[in-house]
Amino acid sequence: MIKGITPCLWFDSNAEEAVKFYVSVFSANGGAASGQKPSKITGITRYGESGAAVAGRPKGSVMTVEFHLAGQEFMALNGGPLFTFSEAISFIVNCETQEEIDTFWEKLSEGGKPGQCGWLKDKYGLSWQIVPTVLGEMMKDKDPKKSERVMAALLQMTKLDIKRLEQAYRQR
Repeated sequence: MIKGITPCLWFDSNAEEAVKFYVSVFSANGGAASGQKPSKITGITRYGESGAAVAGRPKGSVMTVEFHLAGQEFMALNGGPLFTFSEAISFIVNCETQEEIDTFWEKLSEGGKPGQCGWLKDKYGLSWQIVPTVLGEMMKDKDPKKSERVMAALLQMTKLDIKRLEQAYRQR
């Protein structure tokens, strides 16, 4: 029986730096004190002689960093410049309040690039979607006019605004 599925993020050589950044972003927003599961580094492995020779990395340098963000397990790998991130994979941060949206948007987009509809690329090139939890409920409404108005409003935004989405949803 498997014990779970862990996303592995491929970095050139800055996996440890990126992980420390991600852990700080998800710990600073209240973390476990607010009922959120912990964000922390859980292990670091280093390249030995054999691995370093194959990967072209210095012996003793960081190979992988295991970590949790809001309780979700991840691994980061310093694998070299061969692969980079694309928008084909993104992580959704479901936020209860506008304050949470604003906080995660500000921190994750710093040094990165904002995108349309709540998407952004962080300074490491990883794509994120910062969305209010109510968005899913609005989009699944049985009244197609409501969900269409929400979609039209959403398409006009970069960082999502809960009040504007709710106004579009309730509009007659």
